[in-house]
Amino acid sequence: MVEIVLLWVALGFFSFGILGLHFVLMRRAAAKPWRLRVNKDYMPKVSILVPTYNEATVIRFKLENLIRIDYPKDLTQIIVVDSDSSDNTVGLVNEFAERNSVANILLLIEKQRRGKASALNFALSHCDGDVVIVSDADCFWPPDVLHMSLPFLADPGVGAISGPKLLLNSHQSWVTRTEETYLNSMNLLKLGESKTGSTLLFEGGFSAYKREVLESFDPYNTGSDDCGTVVKLVERKSRAIFVPEARFYTTFPATWKEKMSMKVRRSNQLVRVLWRYVCLLFKGRIEGSKRVVVQGVFTYIVGPLVFIAFIAATIVLLLSVPYLALVFSVFLIPKVGFYLLESLQNYFVLLFSIVAAAFNRRFLVWKQPADRVLLNEEMLRTRGLI
Repeated sequence: MVEIVLLWVALGFFSFGILGLHFVLMRRAAAKPWRLRVNKDYMPKVSILVPTYNEATVIRFKLENLIRIDYPKDLTQIIVVDSDSSDNTVGLVNEFAERNSVANILLLIEKQRRGKASALNFALSHCDGDVVIVSDADCFWPPDVLHMSLPFLADPGVGAISGPKLLLNSHQSWVTRTEETYLNSMNLLKLGESKTGSTLLFEGGFSAYKREVLESFDPYNTGSDDCGTVVKLVERKSRAIFVPEARFYTTFPATWKEKMSMKVRRSNQLVRVLWRYVCLLFKGRIEGSKRVVVQGVFTYIVGPLVFIAFIAATIVLLLSVPYLALVFSVFLIPKVGFYLLESLQNYFVLLFSIVAAAFNRRFLVWKQPADRVLLNEEMLRTRGLI
């Protein structure tokens, strides 16, 4: 019996304890100052890429948001790349570009929908900016985002930056409220990783890359245009960092079912990205950010697999010593219970994604999530986004 208890404790530590330790270490790292050459006068020419597929409900808001960005128009190129939309997305972009001829808006059209990364690579050949920035059609930037965030790219060692996702509908339901808490924790984790080396997790709402280090989007075909693109930068010893100043706003599904659908798609891509890191680690091609990569692989791949053994040991232990069920009263502590339940949920999603990846199940073409319909003009104007 003692052996079973010790095994259960060990598996619990590897499932949750190391995860918590990693968070504590990264939170401590996040509090440290940047060791970067940040230049507030750094103002490169930028190419902003907006991939679209059936975005008629939001594309006007997106373009209005982009032309309000406080950045010289002669240094700004906006490229909308559409992947064979079946709605009026293309027509709305053309109308907007005609009404706002001062803005440098270029519309590119793919005749066949082959996935987001493919669309971005098609647009990349038309970019004339020194910095390429990707932003999804349902994500909105505050006017000062470029002035606040681009100075971090002035450091020669930094190849890419991304920022925090802020929810426009954070108080709509218990799902959005818990997601906001989760995002705050993840943002702190990514900041700590960035100050340690690089972060492995990028966001599609704002991700900016120096053109000189960007060969293509998702060069390893992981299915993730943001995190998959970062792999090559880390391999080339170019840092990819999270900066709080690169913030953007979007909505999030208000139902648990839609939340799970989104997380499964994202986790499937993340597992493929991390497997690529594993391959590069074994080949000795990861150096500067090795610590963060190893921690990420353990957290998102090894951890969920150990979790299976932990669940099995828990069942055996409870059948042998039922009163040990009192240990689970820790879930009644609000903050502890939240993080434990969120970890359990994420582990199950990751396990599903690992199995899907093992059977080569892919989610290459981006879908229309239900959160698009949650966007409205009032919430954007209230925050000065349009």
